[in-house]
Amino acid sequence: MTNVVMPQMGESIAEGTIVRWIKKVGDPIDRDEPLFEISTDKVDAEIPSPAAGVLTEIKVKEGETVAVNSVVATIGTAAEASVPAPPSNTLPEAAAGQPEAEVSRSSSDNGTESHEGGDAESREDVRRQKSSPLVRRIAQEHKVDLSQIHGTGLSGRVTKQDILEFIEQGKASEPSRPGDRPPASGSTASSPAPTFKPGENVRIVPMSVMRKKIAEHMVLSAHTSPHVYSVYEVNFSRVAMLREKKKADYEAAGAKLTFTAFIAKVAIDALREFPIVNASIDGDNIVYKKDINIGIAVALENGLIVPVIRNADEKNLLGLTRAINDLANRARSKKLNPDEVQAGTFTITNPGIFGALYGLPLINQPQVAILGVGTIEKRPVVIDDAIAIRPVCHMTLGHDHRLVDGADAGRFLAFVKERLEHFDDAWM
Repeated sequence: MTNVVMPQMGESIAEGTIVRWIKKVGDPIDRDEPLFEISTDKVDAEIPSPAAGVLTEIKVKEGETVAVNSVVATIGTAAEASVPAPPSNTLPEAAAGQPEAEVSRSSSDNGTESHEGGDAESREDVRRQKSSPLVRRIAQEHKVDLSQIHGTGLSGRVTKQDILEFIEQGKASEPSRPGDRPPASGSTASSPAPTFKPGENVRIVPMSVMRKKIAEHMVLSAHTSPHVYSVYEVNFSRVAMLREKKKADYEAAGAKLTFTAFIAKVAIDALREFPIVNASIDGDNIVYKKDINIGIAVALENGLIVPVIRNADEKNLLGLTRAINDLANRARSKKLNPDEVQAGTFTITNPGIFGALYGLPLINQPQVAILGVGTIEKRPVVIDDAIAIRPVCHMTLGHDHRLVDGADAGRFLAFVKERLEHFDDAWM
């Protein structure tokens, strides 16, 4: 009998959600054959079977979240296969009969208020055990004491959704300050009205795990950064000519040459020139990132993921093209590793592939800027007082106005525009 456990998908990952069981109880399976699909704070992935045999028991249902190293299934022989049973009660025997919330509270009390025993845990230890690094960073940025939050995660763990809701409620209940405008007559601070009424003709579908995580990240970004946007029009004639000229050579080298690779190459040069765009904010400090790690947003069937090219400034155009192709393909087939979606310092997203003239994307925290690429299409333009037809693209820089001013964004985009319109053969 072989136990199948929730894998540790990265140092900062403490739990994972079973999205889908690829095999059913009684199904034969080979070693390393995909067994189930999980979703974490960082990445969705298909998990291979640790052994060959028959899936004899599924202990965790689809949609459930469990801690890493928890047993989620067993693999044995066909004779051992059984009908799936409900997940067993994981509470300690001494806690039998107590409500789950009470058990969690008792455990917390023992760790945070009892200082008589020599092995009593400190308040900080318990706080760290019941929150992920991401949650602790959000708490630090918003000056929130995690011990004040009742966690809804496993064993009272404070989840990202818990802290975002706590912050939102805190803002709603903050006392007014001098100069604050009082609410309009008749207005209330009550919750928004329901989005549908009983009996209304609607179809209700629960959010997927990925969609919930995207929603959390976007709410966090909107709450954190004052977003400002600058849009430049770029003539892609030079890039389009070079792409057509070199496309066959790149394909022979096993790489599909796309406009994204040209844009990434120029963006890297711009980040070197304007390091403020490759920085982050830590309290009252500016953290300048020496590495340039470019995130390339990839649209999936049910969401979006941003794999990262580490040390992208060390690659030439062919290397960037290969990296972009590889990460995009593995993102769509759910073969990415957790560290391949972390540590990005700047993100490029391309709503233009769907025909958008341009986009106004939200910043990928804790970055301070994101480049949006519109559709590249032929349009009439004025060149030397004459009208000509050229492939044109609108490029948008969304930036965090706490750190990046409009002048910084303008200089950055002007640099990108000039480099793309005069792309040198030597850069290939």
